[in-house]
Amino acid sequence: MQKVKIPRTVDPGKSAQKRLDYDGIIQASLFKRLAESVESVKREADVSLSFDLDEQRLVVISGKANVEVDLECQRCNEVFTHLCEVQFTYTPNKGEKSEEEAPEEYDLVDLNEYGECDLIQLVEDEFILGLPQVAMHDESDCSVDSSNLVFGEIPEEVLKEEKPNPFEVLKSLKAQTKE
Repeated sequence: MQKVKIPRTVDPGKSAQKRLDYDGIIQASLFKRLAESVESVKREADVSLSFDLDEQRLVVISGKANVEVDLECQRCNEVFTHLCEVQFTYTPNKGEKSEEEAPEEYDLVDLNEYGECDLIQLVEDEFILGLPQVAMHDESDCSVDSSNLVFGEIPEEVLKEEKPNPFEVLKSLKAQTKE
């Protein structure tokens, strides 16, 4: 089956009335913000989108996507491949009224001046949100043993050294104010 490119923008209202489904790819070169957040984007994203109307007659954009990215392990500083998989459900934002009407499971998406939704930006936002906060290999794959993470030792003379009390100055000031 030939992979088709997902359109950049669509009118979600018209797409939902037609109950359109898109299965295709988004080129890695279009993910500029994602590329800034990772070491590299390894391949194009596989994307599946569906447009529909729910029981409240709200436009619903639901989908899933995945992409492979290279991340730097924060434990060993080596680069590893991470599969970023996301699922999402959106409804177009039509002001404060739609925020109140939209069910909690729907996120709101802003439309451009033509009433269209930027699908590439929407998917890229989901990928960025789906990245791990702290990128690390699985412990079995990492070259650093996490049970042995010590960054130096404190010399014994520092441990035994008597340190002056920082509040000693306050005692002398207190004594002066009583006089």
